[in-house]
Amino acid sequence: MDDILQKARPLFEGIKRHTTLTPECEKKIAAHLTTKVIRRRQYLLHEGQVARAAFVLKGCLRSYSIDENGFEHILQFAPVNWWITDLYSHISQKPSSLNIDALEDSEVVLLSRKDQLDLFDEVPALERYFRIISENSLINNHRRLIDKMALTAKERYLKFCTTYPSLINTLPQKQIASYIGITPEFLSKIRSERG
Repeated sequence: MDDILQKARPLFEGIKRHTTLTPECEKKIAAHLTTKVIRRRQYLLHEGQVARAAFVLKGCLRSYSIDENGFEHILQFAPVNWWITDLYSHISQKPSSLNIDALEDSEVVLLSRKDQLDLFDEVPALERYFRIISENSLINNHRRLIDKMALTAKERYLKFCTTYPSLINTLPQKQIASYIGITPEFLSKIRSERG
């Protein structure tokens, strides 16, 4: 229990930015968490499985779908201190349409939907926390959809740089291009123009 309490410290600090959390509440939360090490290119979630929520302690993960032509469409990157899941699958407990894998050796804290719901009863402050981060995620996804329709490729790239500053120089160009909806060649041109 002490190990998970220590590993989950960044999660507890994140929760405390939105609500009050006592040491007793931290212990209750820790009792419902598990940790998992995911090696680079290893999957946390395959399409067709039911998703759990994952909080990234170390490394970086991504969620994506694969279309009928075999092209990847990246929906999210999750660096340290970010949550990642297929929200539809996690909440509905139905099979996921997404894949989630590690872009580098990573460690996550996992929370099942059942444990999340149990914790909402045990630690009411956690329901507030998840409401706030869910609202923020909804807003960000809505904004990203509008950006994809209204912004130029260069503007989308600059916004990516603002959203994921720690990933600019660590991710392969192909993955950044997939996320912003352009070809790797066009991204290369944008980067060379920026200097």
